[in-house]
Amino acid sequence: MPQSLNYLLNNMHHSGSALIDPRIVFEKIKLANGMKVADFGCGRTGHFVLPSSKEVGNEGVVYAVDIVKDALQIVQNTSRDQGCDNVRIVWSDIEIYGKTAIPVESLDAIFFVNVLFLLKDRQTAIKEASRLLKKNGFLVIIDWRKSLGPLGPNEHQLVLADSVIDWFKQNRLNLTENSMMSDYHYLLIAQKI
Repeated sequence: MPQSLNYLLNNMHHSGSALIDPRIVFEKIKLANGMKVADFGCGRTGHFVLPSSKEVGNEGVVYAVDIVKDALQIVQNTSRDQGCDNVRIVWSDIEIYGKTAIPVESLDAIFFVNVLFLLKDRQTAIKEASRLLKKNGFLVIIDWRKSLGPLGPNEHQLVLADSVIDWFKQNRLNLTENSMMSDYHYLLIAQKI
């Protein structure tokens, strides 16, 4: 049964991330101790950064990537306060190919959560992610499939899942999952080939 709009409005974080449970995604990609992952467009909440940090453990690394320095400072402070010593802060514009200061082909997974709709050059952001993923690494895209009024993007900002799937094909990314993450979000998972 779909959640009511009233429930969502009263129980979601300002980022809209409460609609998305990171543990579901972690299970699907088998996130484990020692892995290296990145949250592209992590925002102020670091909704995937902190749970990822705990999942990959001290042997792993989580890169919190954003273009907004204030957001990164908040994530850095929160990570430190919660004892997440494996979080690395990366200030970058993911819409510029080759700009993100993470070693090439080093990541086991990259998360884009409620980010694509904000970008102008979405194709380049996907290409940048592919550049940083190891062979068999996972790119996870969770984005709005329909508007939630004032809490989500307007209809013109929505990014169709079919468009993202086409960009995957152009960047050596094989679609492994296309499903609904919530009533308002789709989940796409691709693996680098």
